[in-house]
Amino acid sequence: MLLSIHIEHTKFKNHIIFRMKILVLNCGSSSIKYKLFEMENREVIAQGGIEKIGLKDSFLKFTLPSGEKKIIEKEIPEHTAGVQLVLDTLTSKEYGVLGSLDELDAVGHRVLHGGQAFSESVLIDSKVEKAIEDNIELGPLHNPANLKGINAIKAILPKVPQVAVFDTAFHQTMPEKAFLYALPYEYYEKYAVRRYGFHGTSHRYVSKRVCDFLGIKQEGTKIITAHIGNGGSLAAVKDGKCVDTTMGMTPAEGLVMGTRAGEIDPGMLPYVFSKAGLDAESFNTLVNKKSGLLGISGVSSDMRDLISAIESGNKRAKLALDMFEYRAIKLIGSFVAALNGADILVFTGGIGENSDPVRKDICDGLSYLGIKIDEKINKTVHGKEQIISTPDSKIQVIVIPTDEELTIASDTEEIVSK
Repeated sequence: MLLSIHIEHTKFKNHIIFRMKILVLNCGSSSIKYKLFEMENREVIAQGGIEKIGLKDSFLKFTLPSGEKKIIEKEIPEHTAGVQLVLDTLTSKEYGVLGSLDELDAVGHRVLHGGQAFSESVLIDSKVEKAIEDNIELGPLHNPANLKGINAIKAILPKVPQVAVFDTAFHQTMPEKAFLYALPYEYYEKYAVRRYGFHGTSHRYVSKRVCDFLGIKQEGTKIITAHIGNGGSLAAVKDGKCVDTTMGMTPAEGLVMGTRAGEIDPGMLPYVFSKAGLDAESFNTLVNKKSGLLGISGVSSDMRDLISAIESGNKRAKLALDMFEYRAIKLIGSFVAALNGADILVFTGGIGENSDPVRKDICDGLSYLGIKIDEKINKTVHGKEQIISTPDSKIQVIVIPTDEELTIASDTEEIVSK
């Protein structure tokens, strides 16, 4: 393992300060998002992303320390070339923040699906790679891309340690009564059919961060975390451990989302297949990419576009928003029941952090729980940590911007330091 060590001398003693630099990669099927952290101050010193890998118009877009955005258009046929371009840019004379790749101490990867094999982040070795590969059936769109990123770093920087941080890991503390479907038990035993949950890195971060923000311990708390964005899920967190979540075996279950239907009646599948002439693949596309806010409104999957359409009198856009909020209210209420009460409701994700009208509507629908919102404060909160409930609210409502990349970097630092 390579460590950048800065040693300071004083007349009293020597101080050893570890200035570890960690690259966080989030590899999709045709994209690579990255952030480079200086871990001493938890500072992002470079960030960007590659889009359209494998297409002729692929490009790298990144942000300079000044805030200026740059785009490099280049043919990027596959992920190894994409990772190489990221590393070349990080060390380039014109845009670089690293003198050389020797300054890079570790790489942390977001991995979608760890199945039942992983309940925490791990140092990547051949056994971990095999387990990620074995879970491709459960994460067919993401796990192959995650492996491509891991293999690219292994090829380019074989001595740099890599860590896998799984979206599903935080939810592995759910009890059987929460994660099992009421199908014949043999389907769980033979095929691992169960609820896994996703957005776990976000739920873990905000459920801990809100306690730090309030100056309280996680033990003894009952927290509902609402990660609401284009994709969305809730988690019920007791004593810092997840006891339930809304996403299931796939990310399609639960809340109404940007393009996902969320909860549907599985008994309708034969009917829809027959009437619409669908097969399994086209139905999967229907419920994941053509439904949700987009499917109901016919306008957009983006909440900002939806609200603009509502202001112009679009009734279907209003219906989509009503359905979105109604499902959230119902499921938050169910998690209050699952926890036998709640102390804190956390909003995070793109909509949760920035859409004050949506937060207000959801909380108004939970007024029977004694939730009260300070409307003036709520209207001012966009992407910052803030209590938005009144002092006499029976459940504190707090906005905590998520930081999945920092969580990945922190896990990576802790694991490679050992």
